This record gives sequence, C-alpha cells and structure tokens, in this order.
Amino acid sequence: MSEHFTPVSDNNELETLFKLSHERPVVLFKHSLTCPISSAAYQEMSSVETDVSLIIVQRAREVSNEVETLTGIRHESPQAIILRNGRAVWNVSHWNIKRSTVDEALRANA
Repeated sequence: MSEHFTPVSDNNELETLFKLSHERPVVLFKHSLTCPISSAAYQEMSSVETDVSLIIVQRAREVSNEVETLTGIRHESPQAIILRNGRAVWNVSHWNIKRSTVDEALRANA
C-alpha cells in the first residue's frame, strides 16, 4: 500500500477525520480488493494532491456503513468522498473517479 493512503479501520478514526474536516478537506476512498474498477480507481487516487483516507470495504465494513449513515450518501465501491466542515461536500464513484476531478474538487472546497 502506498504511503499516500492512510487506512481507516474503525469508527473512532472516522470520527477524527470528520473533526479534521473542519480544518481542511478530507478525502475518503472506499476501495474493494476484488473489483477491477476499484483497482483502476486506486491508481487514480494514488496521485491526487493530498493524502487519502482509505477504507477497504472487505476489512472495514462497519466503517463503510458508518460513512453512509453520517453522510447520507449511498454506499458504492469504489467511491471517493470529500468531507469539509463535518459533512460530505462532494462524491463520485466507479469510472468517474479521476485524479483531475478529485484535485479540482479539493481546490473548490479548500
């Protein structure tokens, strides 16, 4: 796993990210280890301009479910979500996950 990704393995870590989003945008990336679309999205996310909080859905299902509960965004995998000021301000899934669009959304929500 790239150092660019920070694994999120429990809901306490997720809560910390929501708090951090009051200081700066936070990128969440829901990734499936078994999905080829998710593999392509992983490559895109590995080159975005900031660190990415990685939720591997097979290892952290509870965290993935909590993201859906807290944001109101239906679960997808792969899925990229930007948090700002304690809420989701942008999201995209599947083939729409591109480094350029994530970077643009980060700048728009800085």
